[in-house]
Amino acid sequence: MTNEILWIGFAVLDLSLVLVLYRFFGKTGLYGLIVFNLILCNIQVLKTVELFGMTTTLGNILYASVFLSTDMLSEFHGKEEAKKAVYLGFVVLIMAVCYMQLALQFTPAPDDFAQPHLESIFGFMPRIALGSLCAYLLSQLHDVHVFHLLKDRLGDRHLWLRNNASTLMSQLIDSSVFCFVALWGLFPFDVWVEILLTTYIFKVIVAVMDTPFLYMARRIHTRIYAG
Repeated sequence: MTNEILWIGFAVLDLSLVLVLYRFFGKTGLYGLIVFNLILCNIQVLKTVELFGMTTTLGNILYASVFLSTDMLSEFHGKEEAKKAVYLGFVVLIMAVCYMQLALQFTPAPDDFAQPHLESIFGFMPRIALGSLCAYLLSQLHDVHVFHLLKDRLGDRHLWLRNNASTLMSQLIDSSVFCFVALWGLFPFDVWVEILLTTYIFKVIVAVMDTPFLYMARRIHTRIYAG
């Protein structure tokens, strides 16, 4: 199975599960998904892959669905609930980094096999997490602000515009800040630039893909939670 088919299938699966969690758990499900995806995408981002002839990092799909989740919270539950989710993800990511760094300090048993693998993955995590934390907080708060700025001006009309305009601008901030803080110097400059561009491109693709899912989420909210 090619990377491209896997990537498209993964995107559809992850965006669909956002709806499933919202359907059965409401905004609590979105809080849980944001935390889960943030931790996991900071691990997946360490892996680079070839997609459509371009080099990019994994984690883009999971991170893009975080924006879908915060847009859903903004649209259906208000600005303060969306900001609460942003801060929750921020705090949990700090906890995850601290806990894993503490775990690495334990002396492994003589027959332990996991320590080298954990060091390979989580040894990079402080820098990755710092980049992710800076990018996440700046971009997500920007996303919530722009989403509600457009909502105040447009009302309930043009949901697709609020969703895409806020997300695309915020994803550019996110990709730029993350790649500079987390990846600068780890790759040759030309590869670093390619990762920055492709990271943003693939986030844009997922952001456009999530638009129909946001409309489906509105139907779920109207049918189940608004009544």
